[in-house]
Amino acid sequence: MVETDDQPGDLDPEWVRCARCTGLIYGRRFLRTLRVCPDCGWHAQLTARQRLEQLLDPGTAEPLRQVAALHDPLGFVDSRPYPERLSDARADTGLDEAVLCVMGRIEGQPVVVAAMDFRFLGGSLGCGVGALVTEAAETSLRLHTPLLLVCASGGARMQEGVLSLMQMAKTAQALAELDEAGVLVVSLITDPTYGGVAASFATLADVIIAEPGARMGFAGPRVIEQTTGERLPEGFQTAEFLLAHGMVDDVVARPALRATLGRLLSLRSPTTPSEPVRSEAPDGILRTVEELTERDSWAAVRLARHPDRPSGLDYVGHLLDDFLELHGDRLSEDCPAIVGGTGRLAGLPVMLIGHHKGGPDLTERRRRRFGMPAPAGYRKAARLMRMAAKLGLPLVTLIDTPGANPGPDAERSGQAVAIAENLRLMSRLPVPIVAVLIGEGGSGGALALGVADRVLVSINGVYSVISPEGCAAILWKDPEAAPTAANALRLHARELVRLGIVDGVVPEPDDGAHRDHAGAAAMLGEALLATLGDLIPWEPARLLQERKRRFHRFGVEGVTAEGGTATAGPGVGPAVGPVVVGPALTTVLGTVERGAQ
Repeated sequence: MVETDDQPGDLDPEWVRCARCTGLIYGRRFLRTLRVCPDCGWHAQLTARQRLEQLLDPGTAEPLRQVAALHDPLGFVDSRPYPERLSDARADTGLDEAVLCVMGRIEGQPVVVAAMDFRFLGGSLGCGVGALVTEAAETSLRLHTPLLLVCASGGARMQEGVLSLMQMAKTAQALAELDEAGVLVVSLITDPTYGGVAASFATLADVIIAEPGARMGFAGPRVIEQTTGERLPEGFQTAEFLLAHGMVDDVVARPALRATLGRLLSLRSPTTPSEPVRSEAPDGILRTVEELTERDSWAAVRLARHPDRPSGLDYVGHLLDDFLELHGDRLSEDCPAIVGGTGRLAGLPVMLIGHHKGGPDLTERRRRRFGMPAPAGYRKAARLMRMAAKLGLPLVTLIDTPGANPGPDAERSGQAVAIAENLRLMSRLPVPIVAVLIGEGGSGGALALGVADRVLVSINGVYSVISPEGCAAILWKDPEAAPTAANALRLHARELVRLGIVDGVVPEPDDGAHRDHAGAAAMLGEALLATLGDLIPWEPARLLQERKRRFHRFGVEGVTAEGGTATAGPGVGPAVGPVVVGPALTTVLGTVERGAQ
């Protein structure tokens, strides 16, 4: 019987004792489960070679060239000379350094992999590791092939002094070049990942995945407790803790890693400008006022709020294949009111971000904050938008929120700043953006996902500067006047077309989307494919110019962004004449602008 906690090795023991539950595992069963305890889910440490064997398609690994690094630059000696420690590590692991770099394929997708080995001086980051990780990044850049970083480290290598510290900057620079070139970087966090590795390349990836129970942080728990005198909570710095606090995108068990990575690595910019993506099916979009019937605004509001109406994730389940939800704002939390990730819309790779209210279950609706995002939700959305821009993926947003979270915690975390940052970011994203109001479009909390090249609304969706109840309380001094306020606000689909706010209306099944989620999703899918098909061939410069023109024309009668006469055309919505609004709406806009309480 062998223990596998600290020395994973390459032997196939007859029995293995789990380091977490202390149960005995038959050796061959342990290998079949990829060295994961079948009883408690504990993930044993793997060597770099074991990791590559598990992740890469058989026979595809090709080693990268070795890079010479300084040998014992300080002449360091503690209880033993540093060269002796290096020599022993090399003999014990069969590796030259604490990282093994190869080219290969995962699920048929090409990838460059830098896999760390904790057995080699604790996976410490020294000059050799820095040089090899940088070489892997430069190979990825040269081949325009995604980079996978498998991280396991105790931190910077003390025996190499401040030179080891410089490897953090060196590897960060290498990843910055991949950002500029639009090359995907994925980080796989294994147990443990600390110090200089965690504070450099491990956390600079576009997508960060962690194995269950893997620990990551800058300072280790023992150092934190000794320094602060505080006892840390259970599970601190584990993968699950990191997911809840917005630091990783997902926690993925080892048996599912290859499939998850394969989906990520398959992401590609969908087309070039000369190769448009188009749907053969009719889009079904209603684009003129004449195609839409008059309706009661308050009835529209109530239908848009129906608890059975499909929200973000409900549509995702019907619309996207290979959807991989990504989590976290990399700052404080993973806001559950906004969901997002990558997937394929009828084969077209997209980034989708949307509000999610949680459905009819009250407990789930509360957990989802009734679709009212905190600042972390908008920051998560911004992170995914930047990733879409880097990878050249079209962006789809699904808007369904009463508004941004109005609580004191949201204000303390910078709610207004988070919304403003998204408005600015979306204004300049160099990829096609389609926004759809699938339910409620409440105030700036909705607009933070709505600065798009095309804006559509579901036929039973609404869009407003304020809720009818809020408007009634402020202007009529009576919340019961909400139906009157709703009519004054002109917030339903027909009025949104007339005002030129939306480019078209997406039909729903006769009884409404809340009666037929699949039918509503099919109609929305047709509209999205057709709209994206029009936009994808556009060069980034045209996208930005038309997006600017679209929003500059609002509120300026008869004037385009260039100062000419407003006309209908691609990207600017239907031309409308002067819009006459009632005094109540004028007062609402003025009152809100002045920041009325």
